[in-house]
Amino acid sequence: MAILLIITLILSITLLIVWLRWRQAVRADYIRTYMFPPGIFAKLQARRPELSLKDCQLTARALRQFFLAYLKGGRQFVAMPSQVAGYLWHELTQYPRHYKAFCDQAFGRFMHHTPAIALGTDRQDNAGLRRTWRHTCIDENIDPRNPLRLPLLFALDAKLNIPNGFRYAPKRETSRQGGDHGGSGGDGGSTCYGEDFSSTSYDGCTDGMSDSSSGDGCGDGGGGDGGGGD
Repeated sequence: MAILLIITLILSITLLIVWLRWRQAVRADYIRTYMFPPGIFAKLQARRPELSLKDCQLTARALRQFFLAYLKGGRQFVAMPSQVAGYLWHELTQYPRHYKAFCDQAFGRFMHHTPAIALGTDRQDNAGLRRTWRHTCIDENIDPRNPLRLPLLFALDAKLNIPNGFRYAPKRETSRQGGDHGGSGGDGGSTCYGEDFSSTSYDGCTDGMSDSSSGDGCGDGGGGDGGGGD
C-alpha cells in the first residue's frame, strides 16, 4: 500500500509538471501569434508620426518579446526598457476588455502597465530590467552575461531613432567603436550597457539575473505582477 501511494504521488507530480509546461508553451505560442486590435498602429502613429507601418510592426514584435519575458520569468516584475514599445503597450491598455482578455489568455492574471525606465538607483526597477534583459537575451540566443549584440527590445528605440528613447550597447567597447547604437540616450543620460546587467555597480546586486526572485541573495528583488498602474 505504501509503495502504491508513493507511485501515485510521483505520477501525480509528474503529470502536474507536464501540464504546467504544456500550459506555459500554449501561452507563449498565444503571445507570439497575438494579433493587436485593428487601428492600434494608427494610434501609435498619431503619437509618433515618424513611424512607418513597418516600424509599428517591429514595435509590436518587441512588445511581444516583453510579454514573453514576463511569462517566462514566472510572472515576476519586469520593467520596460523601450519608450516606443511602452507607447504601444499603453495604447493596448486603452482597449480595456481586449487587454484583459489578452492578459487572461497569456498570463492567467492582469499585467499592469508601467512606464519605460533605465538602470538607476531603484533596486526593484533594476531587478525588473535585469529580468527583462535576461529573458529577451535567452529568447534570441544571446549570452546575457557576455552579450555580443542586443535583443530587439533593447535595440528598438535607437533603431527607430525615438526622441527621448533609451539607448543601449552590448559592451562599452562596441559603443566606443560606434556599433550597436552607442551614444547618449535621448533622456540626456548616457548609454546603458548590456554587460552592466550582470554587474553590481548600480545597486550592489544582480537581482533578476537568475530564475529565482533574487539574483544573488542581496536583497528584495521585487515580486509583483508587472508593475504599477498607468
